[in-house]
Amino acid sequence: MRIRYPFRDLWRQRDLLWQFTLRNIELRHKGSYLGFIWSVLSPLLILALYVFVFGHIFGGMFAEGPNETKIDYALGLFSGMTIIQLLAEVIGVSPTIFVAQPNFVKKVVFPLEILPVASVGASVFHFLISLALVALGVATLGPGLSWSALWLPIIIFPVVLSALGLAWFISSLGVFFRDIGQVAPVLTQGLMYASAIFFSPRIIKGTAWTILRCNPFLHAAALARNALLWHHPLNVGELAFLYASGIVICWGGHLAFRRMKPAFADVL
Repeated sequence: MRIRYPFRDLWRQRDLLWQFTLRNIELRHKGSYLGFIWSVLSPLLILALYVFVFGHIFGGMFAEGPNETKIDYALGLFSGMTIIQLLAEVIGVSPTIFVAQPNFVKKVVFPLEILPVASVGASVFHFLISLALVALGVATLGPGLSWSALWLPIIIFPVVLSALGLAWFISSLGVFFRDIGQVAPVLTQGLMYASAIFFSPRIIKGTAWTILRCNPFLHAAALARNALLWHHPLNVGELAFLYASGIVICWGGHLAFRRMKPAFADVL
């Protein structure tokens, strides 16, 4: 199976995919008084909580230079959190994607691969809002943006590929194992701490680094911070690993979805 196979089918169904993505975005805040404002307010509130706990109480710093300020730390924390929050939303929503919409599985001839992708699309929409807030903060309160920020789309693309693969895999697995929804919050918390969101990965030593360096999202968070805040040259080796991981996760997730899909109707 070729990795471009799912994207070829998604392109053919792009109008339907767009409609379901918009539907997921609208449903996210349907019935709330503030509505779309929560897309901006929610990440800011979470950021304020983590900065207070890890920045002020524990005195966290990334130690990227003698002039690093608490605002720089907050922006670095925020940039990493946006990536993990994207993955956390995908992992949290995916287990019930097919279970909550059985009519699409049993009674309608429908391209089921669109449902997880539309969910990822809605998460990416909120992710881009958070990323824009980070860029605005860096430009106005932090060290300022430089040309290195143009690497950001290249850094983020494999993360989105990984999110697609996780959505296909977890949503398929959720049809057979309903308990996976209970495990998802634990996975997202573990992923956040394993991705060095609150500290520089340079402080990780020994066996812990040997294990955690295999986490592609640790490298994604570090590369994003380097591009936005510290203006370091792009680490090509880490970027290559990030792309290899994204392609493998995306391809493997879609392969698992195709293998499990024939049994969906019987289980549901």
